[in-house]
Amino acid sequence: MSVATLAPPAVVTLADLLEALGNIPPERIRMRPPPGTATEDDVIAIHAREKRLCELVDGVLVEKPMGYEESRLAVELIVILGVFLREYDLGAVAGPDGMIRLAPGVVRIPDVSFVLWGHLPEKIGPIPSMAPDLAIEVLSESNTRAEMQRKLEEYSSAGAQLVWYFDPKARTVTVYSAPDQFTVLDESGTLDGGDVLPGLLIPLRELFERVSQRRGPGA
Repeated sequence: MSVATLAPPAVVTLADLLEALGNIPPERIRMRPPPGTATEDDVIAIHAREKRLCELVDGVLVEKPMGYEESRLAVELIVILGVFLREYDLGAVAGPDGMIRLAPGVVRIPDVSFVLWGHLPEKIGPIPSMAPDLAIEVLSESNTRAEMQRKLEEYSSAGAQLVWYFDPKARTVTVYSAPDQFTVLDESGTLDGGDVLPGLLIPLRELFERVSQRRGPGA
């Protein structure tokens, strides 16, 4: 499916474009195809050709940043969810290349996502139209507050019930049930799955320490 959404008329300069996208670093914006003309086909083609992940926002391809430590945290969360879902078969979990169409012309790629079985579409394809019941983002240095606020509002508008923003440097997680309803947990806290994943408990200190581990036991 090819969907293009031209950039808003107010976007005249590069500064306007950066502001509209959340003041992200310009090096994350792909210039080919020109901003405002990109489609979902371009998202798929770049991933196939260059193994790069790009989100689609207002017809603009925005590269998704993720470093090694952020990837380790995402994988740990996938493992935790996978173990939990083997016992409680509630739905499907996807990793950092699971593209999701939140709205026409809006493709986001949460670092981890969970969808209840009843909300998973019959036909998936490379970019399914659906809202994750839980979207997890692991913050990188180039993620800005404005960018993540916009992404949060898109998740919420699409129907996401729960969004977790992990900050690996601060060792915190911000739990959103709505864009204006959130709780911040530090590493002394325990993250729970709420109504989306009832019974799921994640001790945060243990999680962050495992991700920061440099040597095995006895080394």
